[in-house]
Amino acid sequence: MSDKPQNDTGQRLQTLSAIFAPRSVAVVGASDTVSKIGGIPVDFMKRFGYAGRVLPVNPKQTTVQGLPAFPSLQAIGEPVDLAIFAIPASLSRAALEDAVAAGVKGVVMFTSGFAETGDDGAGQQAELTAIARRGGVRLLGPNCLGFMNVGEQLYATFSPAPASGQVRHGPIGLVSQSGAFGAYAYALARERGIGLSHWITTGNEADIDFADCVEWLAHDPQTRVIMGYMEGCRNGPRLRQALAAAQAARKPVVIVKVGRTEAGAKAAASHTAALAGNDAVYDAVFREYGVHRAKDITEFFGVAAAAAIGGLPRDASLGLFTVSGGVGVLMADEASQAGLDLRPMPDTAQATIREWVPFAAPTNPVDITGQVTNDATLIERTARLMLDQGGYASWIGFLAAAGTAERFWPVLESLVTNLRRDYPDKLLALSTLLTPARRQALEALGCMVFSEPTEAVRTVSALARLAQRLDAPVVPADEPAPPLSLPARVLNEPESLAALAQAGLRVVPHALVHSADEAVAAAGHLGSAVVLKIVSADILHKSDAGGVVLNLQGAEAVRDGYARLMAAVHQNVPQARLDGVLVAPMVDRHGTECLLGVQRDPVFGPMVMFGLGGVFVETLHDVVLRPAPVGLDQAHEMIRATKAHALLAGARGREPADLDLLAQQIVALSRFAVACGDTLESVDINPFMALPASRGGGCAVDAVVIGRAPDEQEPA
Repeated sequence: MSDKPQNDTGQRLQTLSAIFAPRSVAVVGASDTVSKIGGIPVDFMKRFGYAGRVLPVNPKQTTVQGLPAFPSLQAIGEPVDLAIFAIPASLSRAALEDAVAAGVKGVVMFTSGFAETGDDGAGQQAELTAIARRGGVRLLGPNCLGFMNVGEQLYATFSPAPASGQVRHGPIGLVSQSGAFGAYAYALARERGIGLSHWITTGNEADIDFADCVEWLAHDPQTRVIMGYMEGCRNGPRLRQALAAAQAARKPVVIVKVGRTEAGAKAAASHTAALAGNDAVYDAVFREYGVHRAKDITEFFGVAAAAAIGGLPRDASLGLFTVSGGVGVLMADEASQAGLDLRPMPDTAQATIREWVPFAAPTNPVDITGQVTNDATLIERTARLMLDQGGYASWIGFLAAAGTAERFWPVLESLVTNLRRDYPDKLLALSTLLTPARRQALEALGCMVFSEPTEAVRTVSALARLAQRLDAPVVPADEPAPPLSLPARVLNEPESLAALAQAGLRVVPHALVHSADEAVAAAGHLGSAVVLKIVSADILHKSDAGGVVLNLQGAEAVRDGYARLMAAVHQNVPQARLDGVLVAPMVDRHGTECLLGVQRDPVFGPMVMFGLGGVFVETLHDVVLRPAPVGLDQAHEMIRATKAHALLAGARGREPADLDLLAQQIVALSRFAVACGDTLESVDINPFMALPASRGGGCAVDAVVIGRAPDEQEPA
């Protein structure tokens, strides 16, 4: 079991609030030198006006930067919410014991030299963590850059970034596992004019981790959007819980998760000692909770800032306004590729636009042409017509370089002011060239501004997807299946099929035999052409070993097939242990071969897989992952997300497969995975033959279940 405190959510959040919004802050190792690590936080809090008490701790001084200093935390003689450790690693243990004795609620440990340095450092870090947990002290770090509460002017950090200029207070909370990236992100937010509520770096995550911070921000009233920089995760269930909290609070989460490639994952692990995990699994988890995963820093800030500025659209409908037909086509192509709804303007609205400008293109995009130079009122009149009669949830206006003209500024300012006042539920964006100050002025009015029009379209698409996921109803989890325990070995095919059948999956009828005579008798009972398959935990790829004989009809054919199969297996894999031969009817090959599976991820637990099966698995990689448990709606979504869906739905006149049954099978497999818990390594059902309802709906034709020995401890 984890040795984290088993507090409920309310207690955990209350404890974190004492750290991230403290009434008093002690700085252990405080310095008069404002450029030193122990001097920077004291200087910032004095300079920028932190309203709480700042209490320097330095046994060698009676004052620090004009404030009374104390020899220890206990010597302060009053409760302290937060202590900042700006001291060498060698002094950390004694300082932490002092904090426990003084009743300090939380510690931010700048100090490096712990788990990031190797096994010895990891051992010292574990000792500190144990002291903190026994004493009821929450610990941020070590090896972290600290945090800032921008609204309260609290700077529990030694980052020099605020000295070059403060970020403005705003609705975005930012969490970073990397201090260096966090400092860079702070500077970018400041230069871009993006307002932050909180800025938090987590370092080695000995106690407080990325998930803790996300969950706290999900409940923080100052925060409407959460940005996160991730290198890895050690506790998948906690991260899922945090993302679920943000989803329930309808707060968009935008994450940059590094480690997409094997080389990147190794680099991330060496940097923070975090387990990077399988990147496709992170994609699946993020999708499950509506997280937008940004592929680069520009997208990271662009989507988060846009969500904070304009909010989220009610749906994917988009109206495009342009003064350039060519750019209108460019934006329309991008919108179509991004899955946005470019429904045309109603006929009556198109007729109105033609009355105003006979040579306009009034469909969608609406190209009003350069006529706006003669009549600037056309912009607002057309925008209102599009929002009223077109009913678009989002509107983008491309105005070329008009924003650089001094005389045009009042037109833009009036346009945005009026549209935001009269259409508060619409997402508004402009693409034009503006000075940074004027761009920020329009953004403050609630309109996104882009210099590049296709970036505007991509951002609207990202916000529409975020809205769709956050608006999706939270479906209560099914009652869990009774716990199951699998043996720690590869189950042979009959054992695997039996386990899955007991869990509610449809499996092919079959019999396990040990002689040619038994095979003939079993084939007679099955009453159709049969397949013979070798049964051996040592042979996973039966065809490669000659261990499959197909389409046998009649006693002599079955007897001959049995002899050929055994001869091939003895020749090709003479050392394999044989458990017998499985006899099963030939399944209707006019169905679609699908893959249903489970893979246990070391961070997130069982991940359910669905995709195109048979020989196409390794060539097309048409597989969708979702964390277990999976509900029925999610199962249907998984099916729709694959290229196989076109075949299953009845492409080229085929009778469609029974998709309801197929989704039910995915759900049953998910329940099986959860019930088996830590004793399941993987399930591979390939193929599951999906058939029309008129032909039975389908069944699992081949399956391998692999059990494992449970972990002695859960992830910390």
